[in-house]
Amino acid sequence: MTFNASHPDITQIQSRRGMGFALILSVLMALYLTNTYGWRQGVLFAVGLSAGVILYHAAFGFTAAWREVVTTGRGAGLRAQMVMLGVAVICFVPLLSMGEVAGTNLRGSVAPLSVSIPIGAFMFGVGMQLGGGCASGTLFTAGGGNVRMLVTLAGFIAGSLLGTWHWQSWQGVPRLAPFSLLENFGAIGAIVISLALFASVWFAASAYEKHRHGSLPSADEGKPFSFLRGPWPLIAGALALVVVNVSTLLLAGRPWGVTAAFALWGGKIATFAGMDLTTWAYWQRTGSAASLDASIFNDITSVMNIGIMLGALLAASLARKFSPSLKVPMGSLIAAVTGGLLLGYGARIAFGCNIGAYFSGISSTSLHGWLWFAAAFAGSTLGTRLRPLFGLS
Repeated sequence: MTFNASHPDITQIQSRRGMGFALILSVLMALYLTNTYGWRQGVLFAVGLSAGVILYHAAFGFTAAWREVVTTGRGAGLRAQMVMLGVAVICFVPLLSMGEVAGTNLRGSVAPLSVSIPIGAFMFGVGMQLGGGCASGTLFTAGGGNVRMLVTLAGFIAGSLLGTWHWQSWQGVPRLAPFSLLENFGAIGAIVISLALFASVWFAASAYEKHRHGSLPSADEGKPFSFLRGPWPLIAGALALVVVNVSTLLLAGRPWGVTAAFALWGGKIATFAGMDLTTWAYWQRTGSAASLDASIFNDITSVMNIGIMLGALLAASLARKFSPSLKVPMGSLIAAVTGGLLLGYGARIAFGCNIGAYFSGISSTSLHGWLWFAAAFAGSTLGTRLRPLFGLS
């Protein structure tokens, strides 16, 4: 499309306004966070802002990549995820082995091997396909102007709150102790085993695609590239997200996560509506009840999530694609609400989402991340089959 400066179309006008809004609000947010909560909170907001730009420009979603494997047999997105995880493990393991960097204690995302993980992850996988995005995907597409994804986000928050209500019930299901490759096999063993697992998935995806199509075309072949306006190659997005996660680990002392903030936002809304959540076991945990009274700007995950949405808004505006539309078919709307509820509830009982459990869990060499991946992919496969029932292509 050719843009005429003297007669700009509505998308160009909306993109200019979106860019101005994103830039002004981002600067104000960074200054406020730095002055009120310290430089670290301001930098973490900037990391989230960068993640939003990366996710939007690289179109690096987990939902579409997994759906492509099921519907077309193409596995470029899944293979890019394996590259991302491989580089992340190589970066994470030495840092976690050190235990501390520049005075910041570092811990990985490691969780018990609970029965709740495959159940919650399967629900999350179905929700991904019905809602139209994962945790990070919901944020960056909503921030980029997709009104339907705001509905998914609302359902995500409601489902997360419901998950905190039932949280105690899921603590009694059978479980095994957390298992970390780093703890059990040492740094070298953890890296070697992890890379072998990534290679297995990579080659399996390649073999399946060759079986379906006979070749492995480049996912980015023939596509134009612009750093500011996108699109970015998948591999560039994968490597950039590793930088985001490693930066989060060094700054926050733990890997990147997304969905805990949705539970907090839902809790604050419920508290504002007059509900007493302090009797719920989830909020009685150390520090959780206090977070209901504190500002969301004091919460690292919330600050980064806001940054992701603003970063996506900025990226969409730079790409001249920010053009929100309120026209959402009823079937799509129902799928968004249903998917959002499944996403939120599933993430709460499965110790995280595609970022906190899959990306950060596997990068931390925790086996719960692999269990989450297997169950979520199975759920995503079912969700893909269910999409036509809601009029989703």
